[in-house]
Amino acid sequence: MTFTRDIKSEKLPTIRVDNISFSWSDEASVLQNCTLQVPQGEFWMLLGNNGSGKSTLLRLLAGLLIPDSGSVVMPHKTGFVFQNPDHQLVMPTVGADIAFGLVSENLTQVQVRQRVKEALDAVNLPELERRPIHALSGGQKQRIAIAGAIARNCEAILFDEPTALLDADTQLELVAQVKNLVKQRGLTALWVTHRLEELDYCDGAFLLTGGKVVAEGEPQALKQRLLATESQ
Repeated sequence: MTFTRDIKSEKLPTIRVDNISFSWSDEASVLQNCTLQVPQGEFWMLLGNNGSGKSTLLRLLAGLLIPDSGSVVMPHKTGFVFQNPDHQLVMPTVGADIAFGLVSENLTQVQVRQRVKEALDAVNLPELERRPIHALSGGQKQRIAIAGAIARNCEAILFDEPTALLDADTQLELVAQVKNLVKQRGLTALWVTHRLEELDYCDGAFLLTGGKVVAEGEPQALKQRLLATESQ
C-alpha cells in the first residue's frame, strides 16, 4: 500500500511521534522509524493487523514504554482507556473510582464532587455515581473509564481497542459518544481498532504495517482501500 496524506490540517498537533523505533530485544523490532501527528481537537484511528505494533505504539505515547530512538510529544494530562476496563477500574463504586484519579490534584471535597458529576454528565451516566463497579455492563465500564479522564481534564485520550469486548450495538454507541465528546469538549483522541466500520466516526486514520505508518488520511478512502485489499 502506498503512503498517502489525504488530509491537510492547519491545526497544531496535540499528539506527535517523530521517527520512533522500539524493540523488545535485538532481534525483535516492533516499530521502525514510525511517525504520525494527530491535530488538536480531532478524533483519529490507528489500524493494523495483529502484531503490527498498535498497542506498543499506544503504550509509548502513554509513557508506559520508552522508545529506543525518536521522540514523542504528548500533553501533560493524557488519559488511557484499556481494552478491558476491569484492568483500570479499581474502586468499589463509580463515583469513588472517578474521584480516585483526582487524589494528586489536592482538590476540596466540593471540587471533587463537582468534577465527578461533570464527568458522569459528559458520558450520560449521572445516575450511576453510587453504582458498584461490578454491577456495570461492559459498555458502562468503558464510559466510566472515559469519565475518569474527563474528570482529570485530560487534553488527549488514548483508546486501546475499547470495543473489542463489546457487542456490535454497544460498540457503535461507544465510538459515537467518543466522537461527540471530542467535538464538544475540544479533546484529541487516538483510537486503536481493527473494525473497519468504526472508521465512519473519525476525522482521520493511520494504517500501521510492519512497525511503520504506511498510509494515513481520509478515513473513508482508507476504508475502501482496505476493503478492496481484503476482497482480492
